[in-house]
Amino acid sequence: MHDIIIIGAGPAGLTASLYALRSGKSVLIFEKESIGGQISTSPKVENYPSLKEISGMELATNMFEQVMDLGVEFEYDEITNIKKFDDHFEVSTSTDTFSSLAVIIATGVKHKKLNLPNEDDLIGSGISYCATCDGPFFKDEDVAVIGDGNSAFQYAALLANYCKKVTICTLFDWFVADKALVEKVKSLNNVSIITDVSTTEYLTSNDELCGLKLKNLKTNEFIRLDVKGCFVAIGQIPDNKIFSEYVDLNEQGFIIADESCKTKTDGLFVCGDCRTKEVRQVTTATSDGAIAAIQAVKFIDR
Repeated sequence: MHDIIIIGAGPAGLTASLYALRSGKSVLIFEKESIGGQISTSPKVENYPSLKEISGMELATNMFEQVMDLGVEFEYDEITNIKKFDDHFEVSTSTDTFSSLAVIIATGVKHKKLNLPNEDDLIGSGISYCATCDGPFFKDEDVAVIGDGNSAFQYAALLANYCKKVTICTLFDWFVADKALVEKVKSLNNVSIITDVSTTEYLTSNDELCGLKLKNLKTNEFIRLDVKGCFVAIGQIPDNKIFSEYVDLNEQGFIIADESCKTKTDGLFVCGDCRTKEVRQVTTATSDGAIAAIQAVKFIDR
């Protein structure tokens, strides 16, 4: 029996374990993929307080080593089931079942990709899924944004502040984004929109992005767009169905919870990108982790 089981070892989950351990609780973390989640793939992080510049992998490693030194237990495994009993939870993997007094869900999200052949290789070398994180690295460069929703147009508005030119590429000639946001972006002198196109290829030079090959879906003609950066903003995918018996999910699959990080089930908490929230950044993930752990400790102590 552990005091707290944490599902996910990204910044939210690791921060939650830090706060729980420092409160004298025993903690077991499960992670099915890699330490640090999305941030571990970022080549450079410059928006984490007190650290002027650090790689995402180094930041994640530092967080992990800190909680390991405090005595966290860690398992590389995928959760297959969770059950709530009167006085404890049971969390199952493919090989074993573990018990705890409280559970914190910190499973994060995955960015939807275009799934082009060299997409993963170009992450950090021209391809990004976060303009807030990586936009400043493309100062005075031409960049593209792929997507037609609020995130894509917000990215374009942000990038327009320091990029030479921003081109939004959309599949259709209508937009999912709010009308007011679209009009705002259209008014920016260094932003243009190409509609009815799909991205068919990432073009490279010296293993870095140098352009996009676009196909006009109405004429079937191909267009070359020379850019140094491409921000893919076509959505995020949470993985929360396994918890649906004990949490409420919105239409996109995010766990419904406010800043208290409480779910509808006593003793079950959620933190980080997998919950409903406006801003998904490493700093907001760590904030959630601290709150969720404090709430879990209070629940156990009661």
